[in-house]
Amino acid sequence: MAHGPLPLAVAWVPPLPAAESAAGARFTQPRSWEDGCWRPRGGSPAWETMAPRSSRGIAPALLCGLSLFLGFPGLVWVQISVPPQSSPHTEAHPCHTCRVLVDSFNKGLERTIRDNFGGGNTAWEEEKLSKYKDSETRLVEVLEGVCSKSDFECHRLLELSEELVESWWFHKQQEAPDLFQWLCSDSLKLCCPSGTFGPSCLPCPGGAERPCGGYGHCEGEGTRGGSGHCDCQAGYGGEACGQCGLGYFEAERNASHLVCSACFGPCARCSGPEESHCLQCKKGWALHHLKCVDIDECGTERASCGADQFCVNTEGSYECRDCAKACLGCMGAGPGRCKKCSPGYQQVGSKCLDVDECETAVCPGENQQCENTEGSYHCICADGYKQMEGICVKEQIPESAGFFSEMTEDELVVLQQMFFGVIICALATLAAKGDLVFTAIFIGAVAAMTGYWLSERSDRVLEGFIKGR
Repeated sequence: MAHGPLPLAVAWVPPLPAAESAAGARFTQPRSWEDGCWRPRGGSPAWETMAPRSSRGIAPALLCGLSLFLGFPGLVWVQISVPPQSSPHTEAHPCHTCRVLVDSFNKGLERTIRDNFGGGNTAWEEEKLSKYKDSETRLVEVLEGVCSKSDFECHRLLELSEELVESWWFHKQQEAPDLFQWLCSDSLKLCCPSGTFGPSCLPCPGGAERPCGGYGHCEGEGTRGGSGHCDCQAGYGGEACGQCGLGYFEAERNASHLVCSACFGPCARCSGPEESHCLQCKKGWALHHLKCVDIDECGTERASCGADQFCVNTEGSYECRDCAKACLGCMGAGPGRCKKCSPGYQQVGSKCLDVDECETAVCPGENQQCENTEGSYHCICADGYKQMEGICVKEQIPESAGFFSEMTEDELVVLQQMFFGVIICALATLAAKGDLVFTAIFIGAVAAMTGYWLSERSDRVLEGFIKGR
């Protein structure tokens, strides 16, 4: 997890006269890259206008650009940052990072020539090109795009090696035209020449010209790390991959090349691709008249299986499989290959079959019954009973509840009166065809009195009807 930047500090460096501070002027002393802006590393600089090369510090980058936009080129934004922790993933070897940086630098050289000069007045271009080709202006333009925004390893390496790059640019190009060799191998000592490895750049097995004979990869080749061990291609072996591996034969060989082809399946060494060309067999096979024959480990007692397992031969090997549950030791699959029957089983003919213990077993608990299982039995509650606190008790079948089963007796009496009142009111209204209000009140009162004085028997009949009994 990266730490956040600490507060910014602002310093003022007096700008040079206007003639020297025109757009496009450059710093003339070493610079450093921190949090999105180029900064001078000491001295009294001639300033330059530069855009941020990374978004590692958004706020500082904006402040840097703002100061240039407002015409304060002497403002230098200084920020103290805690360096981010390294990624949990395995980082690329520094040599790889250096190679990427140099490749990007070379592409930048091509781009700057192509973009700035591409036709027109040839004499003018030649005159300008001679000045621009090795100028600091071009160097800065190339460095601006040499690292992608997200490649922090590249930015870190560029910052460490910037003075070296500038030294090469201004003083070493003619005598050391290969920037990768000069910077990554000779100066920073991150890389080795091709075909060599390790801190001392020792030759890989097989020699630097053809490491690993051309049939493998030399671990650490081209870097200052690695063991130099050859990781050979399929079919090749030996310290420098100069021999055919197990299961392959030399189909062709001369002073510079070796062709290895596969032997017939079970052959470990052979003189050709046919079954009859075997010279040595792989494990689990036996050589017989130049042919490899499968060894039956089960029949020759070479197998090692458990007491409750049996052996199954396979090509070049064997498998141990579990015996049937009915067996105590077995010679094969199924209850018919048992050496002895397991408890709960009995031999019937040639097979071990389950014993039905319920024919003789008696369950100790009350209201229990026996249930036979494979190789055993157990006692369960009889039908109509259920297990409660270790005993079998009779299941209670709940009575079906009526719609008004939870009503009190008083509520039931009132409901009876209302029921009869509504019925009589409806009948009286339909019959009378008179004043509905008066008729309803009168008949309702009569119905309530009638319902109240109903006989005890009719109460019980009605109550049973409502409760659903």
